[in-house]
Amino acid sequence: MVKSKINQVHVLPRDLLGKSTFELCMWLLKWLPMRLVDRLLLFVSWLILGNTARFGLVRPKVGPLELKDMSGKTPVLDVGALDKIKNGEIEIHPSIRRIGHHSVEFVNGDIINFDAIIFATGYKSNVPSWLKEKDMFSEKDGYPRRPFPNGWKGAYGLYVVGFTKRGLLGASADAKRIAEDIGKCWKAKANQITMKKR
Repeated sequence: MVKSKINQVHVLPRDLLGKSTFELCMWLLKWLPMRLVDRLLLFVSWLILGNTARFGLVRPKVGPLELKDMSGKTPVLDVGALDKIKNGEIEIHPSIRRIGHHSVEFVNGDIINFDAIIFATGYKSNVPSWLKEKDMFSEKDGYPRRPFPNGWKGAYGLYVVGFTKRGLLGASADAKRIAEDIGKCWKAKANQITMKKR
């Protein structure tokens, strides 16, 4: 599995001091200004997670709560991915220049082949700003042009989940359709290989 670093990101522990990070932040914000809560949050995160920049996860200059307040960009809550990055199961790469049929070209010139590419873009779709594919996504709102339940499949093997505006139920429906379609593609490919061998 390979993860692409699109831009700077705050990675925070899911839990702090026996409470969810979100719950603790909301409690602290009742008494402390946002910038101070951000500083405390980043200090404790550094104690628990260490310097995430050495793994390619560079933190923004603005604190996680202030960034969320300004731009809607949510920090990533670590549930084990950082350990996978540390042990090499997940690799961090620079930004994507372009996506080919079965490959990705990164801005540093590296080209890597993939079986599947999973975009985890967050809660506010900014897909049109970095995916230079004009047919599938609307530049107006960042969602697929074709409405649910037909917005899950694009050209060149591009699949998307979670753009239904129907929560987990819509994402689940998309995921099932994608799994079925990938299964059909693999069966068709296997049949082609079998026919060539005869």
